[in-house]
Amino acid sequence: MIKLSVLDQSLISAGATAFDAFQNTIHLAKETDKLGFHRFWVSEHHFAKNLAGSSPEVLMSHLATVTNAIRIGSGGVMLPHYSAYKVAENFRVLEGLFPNRIDMGLGRAPGGTHLATKALQEYRSTYADKYPQQLDDLITYLYDLADKDFRFPSLFATPKINTAPEMWLLGSSGGSALLAAERGASYAFAQFINGEGGVDVVKYYRDRFKPSIVNEKPQTLLAIIVFCANTEEEAEKLAKSGDLALLLLEKGVTTEGLPTIEEAQVYPYTDYDRNRIAVNRKRMVVGNPSTVKKQIENLCDQYETDEVMVVSFMNKLDHKIHSYQLLANAFGLTNKYS
Repeated sequence: MIKLSVLDQSLISAGATAFDAFQNTIHLAKETDKLGFHRFWVSEHHFAKNLAGSSPEVLMSHLATVTNAIRIGSGGVMLPHYSAYKVAENFRVLEGLFPNRIDMGLGRAPGGTHLATKALQEYRSTYADKYPQQLDDLITYLYDLADKDFRFPSLFATPKINTAPEMWLLGSSGGSALLAAERGASYAFAQFINGEGGVDVVKYYRDRFKPSIVNEKPQTLLAIIVFCANTEEEAEKLAKSGDLALLLLEKGVTTEGLPTIEEAQVYPYTDYDRNRIAVNRKRMVVGNPSTVKKQIENLCDQYETDEVMVVSFMNKLDHKIHSYQLLANAFGLTNKYS
């Protein structure tokens, strides 16, 4: 059975505020929890006018409080900015508060501009890539593996608890897939970022997976943009704002919020723009519940995975909620509070 999950980026719609974006994220978490979705992840972005989520651990704590069964996670914490020890403590606190409901999704991307990265790493003595070592350190702290020969002898992260958050590496290329495989971590492929080569990347991870204290078997999910509506025509209409959002992002155009459908309908597209939109559609699933279900099932077969994480680029909250409701019905998810 296919598990459906959610990645919400706390997008600030045109004319809205960060407060509105957070309220929408909270509402979506509650709704998808009720509908029977498996996970709800929030992202980390810095120095971005149209993305409110800069601290996923803080937002996760609130979301876990107002939901009941859905797993809450980071999609993800940009680990190179931080001390692995502090990240381990943050997630041990979360896991201690909400046992067996916390996912620790990790990324190595900056999550913002070069200027923001300099500020986040202002007092670091070196800017060398320490990501692989940081991953090893996190595993050491989360599973109490530090012995007297560790460079911080017998150090453990507090609080000491009996469970550990699920460890996921996020990626859109083979680099993170290999790092996840070598450490026995789970791997999430971001097809919503890179529409090419994902099947080969996930196979690469699976073929090189080494069982560890983190996981005995490989675990994967696929994250993709989904526009689901009652009809094909309505889904295509909703997808226009997503098409324009990705196009403007590629062009480096700064926007105050996610473009509206109306803005997308009147935008002066060039032939080049239309070609890029066609290419970017590889990052999306668009259609009515029946066609979306078939497309997702085909993707799961290709990726040999049983979990899809839905990313929504819809401008209005009610459109997002309706899309999730249609997906839940199409896949026969169990409403936990009916």
